[in-house]
Amino acid sequence: MLRREFMKLAVAAGLGLSGSGLALAADMPAPFDKPEDVKIALVRYLSTGDFFQSYLSGVEKQAEALGVDLRVLDSRQDAALQADMVDQAIALGVDGIIIQHGLTESMKPAAQRAVEAGIKVVAFDVNVENDAIPQVEQSDYLLGKLALEQAIKDNGDSFTAGYVYVPGIAPLDRRDVAWKEVKEANVGIKEAAMFGTLDNPIANSVANQARSVLQANPTISVVFAPYDEFAKGVKIAVDEAGLSQDIKIYSADVSTADISAMREPDSAWAATVATNPAVVGEVSVRTLALMLAGENPGKQVIVPPTLITQDFLNEQDVKNMSDLGEKMPQFQHADVSTAEWIPLPKR
Repeated sequence: MLRREFMKLAVAAGLGLSGSGLALAADMPAPFDKPEDVKIALVRYLSTGDFFQSYLSGVEKQAEALGVDLRVLDSRQDAALQADMVDQAIALGVDGIIIQHGLTESMKPAAQRAVEAGIKVVAFDVNVENDAIPQVEQSDYLLGKLALEQAIKDNGDSFTAGYVYVPGIAPLDRRDVAWKEVKEANVGIKEAAMFGTLDNPIANSVANQARSVLQANPTISVVFAPYDEFAKGVKIAVDEAGLSQDIKIYSADVSTADISAMREPDSAWAATVATNPAVVGEVSVRTLALMLAGENPGKQVIVPPTLITQDFLNEQDVKNMSDLGEKMPQFQHADVSTAEWIPLPKR
């Protein structure tokens, strides 16, 4: 009862509750002293799959915590439409734009148009080649490197591998650097086949490719699929072929559905490396908020990843992302792009 009355008084006095305690609304830097007047847009290229739904949730919750007006524009993997949507956001008079994924050739000029219009821009997992625009990323190189180190730990440094890759997508290109380095350092690792697609539904489309690849290359014992929708597709094909005990899959990203798939009896999905996509979404909004307040978040904003093995999930009886957050505290929050005046989403 006392707490309820205190909350009423706090609201009446213009106080805002944040993850770091109480902050006077009057102490918020401009333009967040009037957050209802701040408009930001999220312009998306990829949206299919659990990762992107979770990322969107993080963006929405951090925007809500700040009290700003969020517009979500979803191009559904149409590069030309995504560029048009950046122009739509400019026309709407937004103060800031988050560009989520996309192709450099279409997003570079679109992002530059936004900067020239005086709009602050943050890019997540797309290289827009612009020094004025911070890059938010999960350290995609490390995602790939940690997964491959686990593959070598499990399988030794000599094996035949399948590799799922689509060039031109910034996070996949950065993970590809790790793959090339590991192959060069371990001459016993042979790449038997490279395949991949982003056609919707991605998992089913990759499964169709993987069926043919596994049939044509029966010596494959490891598949590096550094995106969880890729891994889901490969697992479908492996299960159908009855090869779940003969092939191990190593991936990036994680979701409740992924955890369930990794924990199935005799699952081929041995490990993934990930950050909490909701936390990455929160970091994207906070990075933009810092810029709008005149602060410099830096050119690169890195959210550190964590290795998650099938053994760990089974030993800790992790069933969902909530369980994973409890067992791995770094999944609940990343101390990245924070400030005393920025309220955190409710936990």
